[in-house]
Amino acid sequence: MDYELPWTEKYRPKTLDEMVGQEEVVARLKAYAEKKEMPNLLFAGPPGTGKTTAAMALAREIFGDTFEQNFLELNASDERGINVVRETIKEFARTLPFGGAKFKIIFLDEADALTADAQHALRRTMEKYAATSRFILSCNYSSKIIEPIQSRCAIFRFRPLSEEQIKGRLRYIAEKEGLEITEDGLNALVYVSEGDLRKAINLLQASAALSKKIDEKLVFQVASRARPQEIRKMMELALNGKFMEARDILYQIMIEYGMSGDDVIRQMHKEVFNLNVDDRTKVELIDLIGEYEFRIVEGANERIQIEALLAQFLRFSKGKE
Repeated sequence: MDYELPWTEKYRPKTLDEMVGQEEVVARLKAYAEKKEMPNLLFAGPPGTGKTTAAMALAREIFGDTFEQNFLELNASDERGINVVRETIKEFARTLPFGGAKFKIIFLDEADALTADAQHALRRTMEKYAATSRFILSCNYSSKIIEPIQSRCAIFRFRPLSEEQIKGRLRYIAEKEGLEITEDGLNALVYVSEGDLRKAINLLQASAALSKKIDEKLVFQVASRARPQEIRKMMELALNGKFMEARDILYQIMIEYGMSGDDVIRQMHKEVFNLNVDDRTKVELIDLIGEYEFRIVEGANERIQIEALLAQFLRFSKGKE
């Protein structure tokens, strides 16, 4: 098994045609690739949905053999300050494109991590070097990008990938790597990754380091997540007035899977919608979970807070007077 590269890089699509999902985005980018011309672009959407892949694939199709000389990738969350704009980006932008290309491309990942000062400096740089450079900015939240930059970019919205799109890519990688992956293993990878294909592939690689057969039990063990049915059972016991039994499952989950209180409470939020209770009760339970999640974030003891949350579930006990 080849571990020279992380599988997210080893199996990263090289062309726009190879991309998973994002059909509307890909169709628009292909038009730029065919004309070998593009405006500044802003890619917005959740992690692991193909923003970096799209930027690199577009640059490869525009530049061909001169891709490496004409493409600069920076991560704004690592280099947040104004100096990265004033020095690194300007140094790259001020030199002429290589090999007869019309322009260079500067890809700034996690651009919403840039400070406001750095964003204003970036805006001025985008204007100054418009003749020789194009910018692709990637972010999770476009609202964190200042308006003067947004107005200078064509905005592309990336959506979370569907269950079938993630499964298809995971099956492809499993086949290439000689892995046996069960249907419940695939479902577990989808459940844990929540639409983030990068997360799903990383988890698949981590699981493959332990076994050639990838099943549900292995995936949840590697991900340090409880099975959904275990979380659901804990909540149902509390709702049925069986607090001590629910508490025992909580302890087992936190010890066996090494889960933090924050992890447990987020999975509880996810499973509320699968409980056999009426909608009004679900709304009240979500309100409670939100309150106790806030307490944990503020620094309260995790185990005590989740026990207290389970105790609150007894208010909805079917056996109460």
